[in-house]
Amino acid sequence: MATNTLTYEGCNYLRQRLILATLSGKTVRVRKIRSKEDDPGLKDFEASFIRLLDKLTNGSKIVISETGTSLLYQPGLLIGGKLEHECNTQRSIGYYLEALVCLAPFTKKPIKVLLRGVTNDQIDPSVDLIKLSTVPVLKRFLGTDEGLELKITRRGAAPDGGGEVIFSCPCRQKLRPLQFTDPGKIKRIRGVAWAVRVSPVTTNRIVDATRSILNQFLPDIYIYTDHLKGSQSGKSPGFGLTLVAETLQGSFLCAEAASNPKGSPKGPTIPEDLGKETAKILLEEIYRGGCVDSTNQSLTALFMVLGQQDVSKVQMGTLSQYTIQFLRHIRDFLQVMFKVEPELKKDDDDDDLQIGGEKLLLTCVGVGYSNVSKAIM
Repeated sequence: MATNTLTYEGCNYLRQRLILATLSGKTVRVRKIRSKEDDPGLKDFEASFIRLLDKLTNGSKIVISETGTSLLYQPGLLIGGKLEHECNTQRSIGYYLEALVCLAPFTKKPIKVLLRGVTNDQIDPSVDLIKLSTVPVLKRFLGTDEGLELKITRRGAAPDGGGEVIFSCPCRQKLRPLQFTDPGKIKRIRGVAWAVRVSPVTTNRIVDATRSILNQFLPDIYIYTDHLKGSQSGKSPGFGLTLVAETLQGSFLCAEAASNPKGSPKGPTIPEDLGKETAKILLEEIYRGGCVDSTNQSLTALFMVLGQQDVSKVQMGTLSQYTIQFLRHIRDFLQVMFKVEPELKKDDDDDDLQIGGEKLLLTCVGVGYSNVSKAIM
């Protein structure tokens, strides 16, 4: 067996492992996937994700055992181009889109993907959150937003979906290093309250409840209402809210919530409660602080490592469990360790005392990863 095969056990963090395998070109083997459960092996949404990777690459070798409890993935070259993919409705489009964002800058042809499925659910980041906070992070590393777009053509609430988004992204020879250690203060809050197949008044109820909390802190709040009818509204009723706080230095902190899906044992969601709940989640995210929010910590860490052979330094709030595991996987696949240190408080001026939770400074040197398919300019 080749020496650069990495072996893991269990279904956790499967997406991370496959993304890093694709970028590093290392073969990955995952064993004992839900082997003890009544319904063993890969779930439909994971199989759908593997199919998406297969469409995105050329020459990938994927071997799944008969029971689905073990997987061997030997990555091919990232091709990109125009793709269509039917995402499994067990997870939202965000689950697939997060992975696409990680791989998009390194494809041979600029990527343009049409994804169909659930646009908003209670598990994964919604497409609104990715548009409002992940795309700006991607823009920092690419250095331009030319050809970078995420368009929501139809919405689809859980459980039946019926939504549609188009994601296009340019490819790059190299990513630029990032020095981003001071997010600055919050200057405004924006958001999108969406509703499909329910009364149009719902969005206004959400907005009023959210304002009742946030207006105590900041006057500059604007929440767009997005009520879709007919074919654009997907197959299930639902509503939700995505909020984003923008800082003076252009950092975006996001929070969101969605209503319980139709037929959920928890019963229907009250729009006012959802609005207040989301506002509180946003305030928690602001308290945690940092230059990127908790959803985008792992993406930022990945692009810092894949940048030019130069030092990248980013301030983050408390690391999420997902990010901690991602840093361990980066060490396995790309042999890069981060220097993680708590940011010290400045004592010379009262205004500069640290506000909110403990902040961390993440520093690393890029591996100088370059897109194999792009000629060096």
